[in-house]
Amino acid sequence: MTSSTALLTDQYELTMLGAALRDGTASRPSVFELFSRRLSGGRRFGVVAGTGRLLTMLRDFRFGEDELRFLSDGGIVDAETLRYLEDYRFTGTIRGYREGELYFPGSPILTVEGSFADAVVLETLALSVLNHDSAVATAASRMSIAAGERPLAEMGSRRAAERSAVAAARAAYIAGFGATSNLEAGRQWGIPTMGTAAHAWTLLHDSEEEAFRSQVASLGIDTTLLVDTYDIARGVETAIRVAGTSLGGVRLDSGDLPTVAAAVRTQLDDLGATGTKITVTSDLDEYAIAALAASPVDAYGVGTSVVTGSGYPTASMVYKIVARQDAAGGWVAVAKKSADKGSQGGRKAAFRTLAGGTATAETIVVSDGFEALGTAAEHPESRALQVVLVDNGDIDAAYEGAAGTASAREHHLRVREELPVRALALSKSDPAIPTVYLDQE
Repeated sequence: MTSSTALLTDQYELTMLGAALRDGTASRPSVFELFSRRLSGGRRFGVVAGTGRLLTMLRDFRFGEDELRFLSDGGIVDAETLRYLEDYRFTGTIRGYREGELYFPGSPILTVEGSFADAVVLETLALSVLNHDSAVATAASRMSIAAGERPLAEMGSRRAAERSAVAAARAAYIAGFGATSNLEAGRQWGIPTMGTAAHAWTLLHDSEEEAFRSQVASLGIDTTLLVDTYDIARGVETAIRVAGTSLGGVRLDSGDLPTVAAAVRTQLDDLGATGTKITVTSDLDEYAIAALAASPVDAYGVGTSVVTGSGYPTASMVYKIVARQDAAGGWVAVAKKSADKGSQGGRKAAFRTLAGGTATAETIVVSDGFEALGTAAEHPESRALQVVLVDNGDIDAAYEGAAGTASAREHHLRVREELPVRALALSKSDPAIPTVYLDQE
């Protein structure tokens, strides 16, 4: 196995590269932009996630012997293109929104500057990472808002491909979840992990009481016992009889949760287990979590909905060339004009316009040339949104790894406080703030 990420791409990027090498345009300075034309599912904001993963994958975007042999044996590219790819290393500059940042339609989430050859081959990798992770993070943030102060755990590994499960756990953590059941996500990204027992544990034993006694003996009375394998009321009674009134928690994974949770809370209190917490884990999404707001629930575990973006598994982001040099060396803005698939040409600087700390607009300054774009000083009532992620090929390691993940989570929870109240509603609507374009003067 190789660690190279270079073939996590679509063939047409390499065929375009080959054609550009032949006609002399491969070295033409270009600007590509990753953005979303609209927010999926009528959501009111999006959450950028995947940036740290992308930067790490960019380090490994190299064409080694195995990759080159595959391309050669398959006749996918010609000899000139193979020679170019032998030494490929991204040497351009990438600016973008910090991971965990909010985005809106048209937000220049990533801006990739370099030669056409440098930038075009990154399209699929960038989109596959950010489309997936941002979709998960957007759904997770909505769930986090619906949960309020109650903790959320991500438990969806069995509902996703094995590597996607790790990425989804990371994205959910950035967007407000507090823990994951996925151990690889814990090892790789420093996310707190959790997990006790499934129904199989109870069914393994000759009685529910025997299963509970064994779990408590192994994990202590702070553990959480799954009480709905057979009869919930009997399961609760058995749990407290076995563990005592200091039992850490019980978990409910079935039934009409508002009704069941209320009954279990009453039963626990009547048994004297007033401190025993109730965790629910049955097919939750942001709407189910919101419906439980008035119920005596202490924590949530979410699986399928979070790892699939709660019905919207992609953020619908695209990667387009927006500026390039012409044959005479002058800069020109370029844009696709197709119906419903148009783009805004030109290099861009993005700012979050604020009033009293609340976001009122996504302000995007557009330049047709390559002169310096607007700065934060020129927009005193705004917050600059873009940071340099890669500087002439040098990747900023601060955004990678466990530390980068923790920083992204902190950033998200901070900037989410800027959202206007209408952004917190779960119903489908227009984006919470408008996107405003300004021409660079």
